[in-house]
Amino acid sequence: MLLVGPGRRRGIVSLPIVVAVAACLTMIVVPVSAPRTAAQARFAALPLQSPAPAGNPATPERVALGRLLFWDPILSGQRDVACATCHHPDFGYSDGLDLSIGTNGAGLGAARTFVPGQPARLVKRNSQTVLNVAFNGLTSGADAAPAAAPMFWDLRVRSLEAQALEPIKALEEMRGDAYPEHRAVPSAVARLNAIAGYRELFARAFGGNRPVNEQNLGRALAAFQRTLIAVNSPFDRYMRGDTNALSPEELRGMERFESTGCVNCHSGPMFSDFAVHVLAVPDNQKLPESDSGVNKAYGFRTPSLRNLTATAPYMHNGVFSSLPEVIQFYQRVSRGGGRRGGQGGPRGLNAQVGPDQIDPLARRLNMRGRGQGDLIAFLRALDDPGFDRTVPERVPSGLSVGGTLVR
Repeated sequence: MLLVGPGRRRGIVSLPIVVAVAACLTMIVVPVSAPRTAAQARFAALPLQSPAPAGNPATPERVALGRLLFWDPILSGQRDVACATCHHPDFGYSDGLDLSIGTNGAGLGAARTFVPGQPARLVKRNSQTVLNVAFNGLTSGADAAPAAAPMFWDLRVRSLEAQALEPIKALEEMRGDAYPEHRAVPSAVARLNAIAGYRELFARAFGGNRPVNEQNLGRALAAFQRTLIAVNSPFDRYMRGDTNALSPEELRGMERFESTGCVNCHSGPMFSDFAVHVLAVPDNQKLPESDSGVNKAYGFRTPSLRNLTATAPYMHNGVFSSLPEVIQFYQRVSRGGGRRGGQGGPRGLNAQVGPDQIDPLARRLNMRGRGQGDLIAFLRALDDPGFDRTVPERVPSGLSVGGTLVR
């Protein structure tokens, strides 16, 4: 599952830029209330400081550079899409679509469509928010290890530094038809090196004789993304000792979250075990073929449940548009499935997945009875709308900030 809270703010950032990140890097000591049950011991507030690998400290210079790179379409093959195109603050650093439209697209959110006359290639999976992605891998039983943090729906790379370069290589996301995959990142680096403003910013952030390189590109993007944290939800405040932070309805929802078995996969500070589970989510009918996930077994990584409100649609392919639809899906799974159909739409289960293949943790969910409204109230209490929404006024390439966001 995948947010933006109410209201939008547009910040102005000019060049040269240095963004103060001290607030993101300061640890605040707060009291922690005792969990009321053994299962709730697997719940925890997020840390107020995001971790970084030893080789990539989050300096203000690196964060400032990473922010500009995140918004600059110079990294895409056709100079039409930026990281922010599919990870926009108006949608909680997601994009509001079931399946993303990267290169050859124009517009923002539901208004984004393909440019007529250009190849129409959908990204085959839902765009996950990058809010709190700095904490990927943080579970109730393990600390976050930034250099090995699990990324993507299929866990195909580890660490934000490695993840940041993958969309640049992907045909449907940023590469397009400009060059072959093996040339994508070197070509982006060459473009950056041809811009005096970027040469200066890379030198300031990394030093050395040739600071504009692939490794530093990944480092800068990762350093910026680690500042995109939302750690002050009502749930976080409650777990730090503010017993009034959750309403009675939300507290009942937390208890139901435990009793149904949701906590078995969605545990820890990020509400994710970061493991792969097979759920038989129906195929998205927009795709020409079924997405079989990890090892072609229809398994996908457990997403975080934080900041759900504005990051719909949900699941790895965005087939469910609302939280009630997601809950109804799990009710069907726990009851044995009901109508099945690989292309049968969101009302059934995926016919490519046999009943015995579905993860036992999902089959054992106890979704019967009342209390679904309480459960949804609790999920919404995981939202923190107070995250950084700053958009640069311009980027060093001179291209449109964020890519073709306006038709």
